[in-house]
Amino acid sequence: MTLIRRSFLLLLVVCLGCVAQSTSPELTNKIERQVRAYYKIPPEIHMLVGTPSPSSEFPNYDTVVVTVENGEKKQDLTFLVSKDRASMMRLIKFDLSKDPFAETMSKIDTSGRPTRGAKASKVVVVNFDDFECPFCSRMHQTLFPQIFKEYGDRVTFIYKDYPLTEIHPWATHAAVDANCLATQNGDAYWDFADYIHANQREVSNEKTPAARVEALDRLATLQGQKHNLDLVKLQSCIKAQDESAIKASIKEAEGLGVEATPTMFINGQKIDGAVPISEVRAALDQALKGANLPVPEHTAVAGAPPAK
Repeated sequence: MTLIRRSFLLLLVVCLGCVAQSTSPELTNKIERQVRAYYKIPPEIHMLVGTPSPSSEFPNYDTVVVTVENGEKKQDLTFLVSKDRASMMRLIKFDLSKDPFAETMSKIDTSGRPTRGAKASKVVVVNFDDFECPFCSRMHQTLFPQIFKEYGDRVTFIYKDYPLTEIHPWATHAAVDANCLATQNGDAYWDFADYIHANQREVSNEKTPAARVEALDRLATLQGQKHNLDLVKLQSCIKAQDESAIKASIKEAEGLGVEATPTMFINGQKIDGAVPISEVRAALDQALKGANLPVPEHTAVAGAPPAK
C-alpha cells in the first residue's frame, strides 16, 4: 500500500510539473509586455499571467487570464494565445439576449421622483444633477426650455441628485430643499430647479456659508407659498435637512459609473457632461426610434447656452 501511495504521489508531482512548465518565462514576459504597452499599465501595478488552458471555443488557441492588481482592486483580462505562441488577441463576448441599456435603466430607481413631460413614456431621461455645478446649469438650460419644447410631449424627464460636496458646499442643502418641495408638489420642485440653475450666483455671492443656506431656504419657502403648499410641513422638512435620500442617490449613481455632473441616461444610454444640444437630440431621436415613437421635426439647430 505504501508503494502504491508513493507511486501515486510521484505521478501527481510529474503531472503538476508538466502544467507548471507549460507557461515559460519567455511567454509570460511577452504577454506581460504586450498587455502593459497596450493598456498603458505602469510598472508599479502588479500583473500576474496565468497558466494557458485549451480554449473550448477556438481549437487553435489557448486561454490565458492576466490579473491586474492595484492595491485592493483586481481585474481579470482574458486573452487567446495561439498554439504556436506567435499571436495573442482578446475577444469580448456579447450576450445578444440582453439589452445593456435596459439593464442600466433597471438599476435606476425613479420611484417618487418628480417628472416633467410625457407621463409614463417609453423614453425616459434621467439626469444626475448638482444644483451648484455650472455645467449642470448649462445642461439644465439646454433641456429646459429648448429640448423640452421639442420632446416634452413624448419623453419623460427625471432628475436625481449627485452633489459634489467637495467643490460645491451648498449643493447638498439645495438638493434637500428641492426634495422637500417635491414631497408635496412636483411643479414646485421644477420651479425651484429652474430658478437655482438660472441664478446660481445669487446664492454663491452671499458672504458666508450660513447666508447661502438661508438664501436657499428662503427661495424654497417662496416656492412653497407660490404653490400653496403646507408651509409648516415644508419648514419642518427644510429644518431637518435629512440627507438620506441624497446619499442613496449618490450611491446609486456611483454604481452606474457616474463620476461627474451632469451625467444623463437616455433609456440607459449614458451621456457625460454638458454636451452640445445636437448630441442630446441625436440620443433622444435614437431612443424614440427604438421605442417606435415619432421623432419631432427639427426646424432649427441651436447651440448650447454659453457657460456661466
